[in-house]
Amino acid sequence: MSSDKVGAELCKGINGLDKVVLRESRGASAEVYLYGGQVTSWKNDHGEELLFVSSKAIFKPPKAIRGGIPICFPQFGSHVSLEQHGFARNRQWSIDTDPPPFPTNSLSKAYVDLILRPSEEDLKIWAHSFEFRLRVALSPGGDLMLTSRIRNTSADGKPFTFTFAYHTYFSVSDISEVRIEGLETLDYLDNLQNKERFTEQGDAITFESEVDKIYLSTPTKIAIMDHEKKRTFVLRKDGLPDAVVWNPWDKKAKQMADFGDDEYKHMLCVEAAAVEKPITLKPGEEWKGRQELSAVPSSYCSGQLDPRKVLLSC
Repeated sequence: MSSDKVGAELCKGINGLDKVVLRESRGASAEVYLYGGQVTSWKNDHGEELLFVSSKAIFKPPKAIRGGIPICFPQFGSHVSLEQHGFARNRQWSIDTDPPPFPTNSLSKAYVDLILRPSEEDLKIWAHSFEFRLRVALSPGGDLMLTSRIRNTSADGKPFTFTFAYHTYFSVSDISEVRIEGLETLDYLDNLQNKERFTEQGDAITFESEVDKIYLSTPTKIAIMDHEKKRTFVLRKDGLPDAVVWNPWDKKAKQMADFGDDEYKHMLCVEAAAVEKPITLKPGEEWKGRQELSAVPSSYCSGQLDPRKVLLSC
């Protein structure tokens, strides 16, 4: 990896943790910590931060970093004997020096390939051999792309099953000024009501209290509109049928040691995920899941953002 202004540079981050800084020629940038394989910063060409990381985030193993894009694998949520959201987000990843070819739409030099393999300790808590390859890339236009490839490398002939999410924390001006388009009329599982299944009734999703929902069979494109900043995030996804929407609101925010009491106002998690129907891989099989994020200016139309125009233009 080069240390040119365009491309990828390995350097030290908070508490001496290794991170890779990606820079594009027009000025967009991203930071990826090898701890957790986690994106912790994504800035546009004006230097504006687009992801939320808590001011109280703990950059110290074994605590997961609160914010950015944690990777939830081999499970999303809390089930069986594994820790909440699995262990990929608090393990040390390595730079992948011999990645398989990744199909790419751009000639960007600003990317890094990481790999995670299970340690002996990991195999004691989840007895499956795997290779998890992750590419994080910035397009010349500043879009952020994450591509995950998970392969069953087991020699014992056994399949394994997992759930997955890119736990993306978007930075927003004020949660009460944000709306999501693309999930209306869909079924969702409500984590605040024992995963009971409901159908979304509103014509757009807005926020006035705690939300923790898993939307099912979602479209490949979701728009997150920030009225105050006149900015729209467009999330495109592939291989990830579900979408998790989460904001802890005030009461839960106060219960989290690594999260500021009022920070819920300035963040929103919208996560490309595979939760409802777990993925099963036989030995030698590979799964691929991709997320692409872009931030586009939004214009007001009759006092509101025009989501159809945003979605059609992307």
